[in-house]
Amino acid sequence: MEIDLGANSFGIDFHPSKNLVAAGLIDGRLHLYRYEADSSSIVRERKVRAHTESCRAVRFIDDGQRIVTASADRSILASEVETGAIVARLDNAHDDAVNTLITVTETTIASGDDKGCVKIWDTRQRSCSHEFNVHEDYISDMTFQSSSMKLVATSGDGTLSVCNLRTNKVQSQSEFSEDELLSVVIMKNGRKVVCGTQDGTLMLYSWGFFKDCSDRFIDHAPNSVDTLLKLDEDRVITGCDNGILSLVGILPNRIIQPIGSHEFPIEDLALSHDKRFLGSTAHDNMLKLWDLEAIIQGSSGNLGNAPVPAADKDSDSDDDNDEMDLDDDSPPKPSKGSTNRKTKSKPDRVDTSTSFFADL
Repeated sequence: MEIDLGANSFGIDFHPSKNLVAAGLIDGRLHLYRYEADSSSIVRERKVRAHTESCRAVRFIDDGQRIVTASADRSILASEVETGAIVARLDNAHDDAVNTLITVTETTIASGDDKGCVKIWDTRQRSCSHEFNVHEDYISDMTFQSSSMKLVATSGDGTLSVCNLRTNKVQSQSEFSEDELLSVVIMKNGRKVVCGTQDGTLMLYSWGFFKDCSDRFIDHAPNSVDTLLKLDEDRVITGCDNGILSLVGILPNRIIQPIGSHEFPIEDLALSHDKRFLGSTAHDNMLKLWDLEAIIQGSSGNLGNAPVPAADKDSDSDDDNDEMDLDDDSPPKPSKGSTNRKTKSKPDRVDTSTSFFADL
């Protein structure tokens, strides 16, 4: 299934229980689509102008009752899924364009901007509970480990950070790599953090040892790994700047099979609530839904979680205990010299007046 969105989409997300998928577009609009697996049809339910500039991130929250979007105009917006009515708006969420947005807990979301700031938001109080200013460049991606309440973020400055939401402190930051870190997932039951880079290398970090990566998988080079999507504890789906989607195994590291392709670089990936469909957007303005069940099982694969081989288990695992996070809290000093920065197109910033969530 596929549909022409009419503009580039920076972010997509699936409803947690219904056959709905949302897409945020470069023109600031939010599109909501309903897809039917049996008839292979996808129909637009709603189109709204959510932001004055590009909508860079989309997330369903509150068990799918609401959609939260983040924008280059520095705003964060919450709207009702059923009616499209605006529930709350934070017009001045960040000092710079908001680039990423993830759900942390049932009542908490996290956002990252183009200046490297990460903010934690309480959706009940509609206020910022804490912010972390550890990075020197844009926040490219974030993920969360709920068992230890750790937020992991990657940045265009070439570093990875781990923030402890229990103590509201930066737990650790990696040393500066030569390339930007563009995407991140936590795998192997919390023992490994996998990052996609600009030169195509997948960098693997062992939990509790974040200063430098423990392994590198170079088979993607030289295609930039712009987005990663965790399928299970042993497999990840990669989206690259050559438009190729691939299923990749982690420890042992291998490209298992191609999944599909776009004509232009991949922008975002998401899984449907039943894990049957993979959603992808790219610079070709297309939203595509891939039937993973047919693609992977047709190649003698398995969509379920595969057991972790004994040989893959790491002796440096901390089993999610805070006491075993061995890296210190002091971030490394930035390296001298300039590096190339790969950022999403950023429209001119619009001045806004409100600095809190306002009921509308």
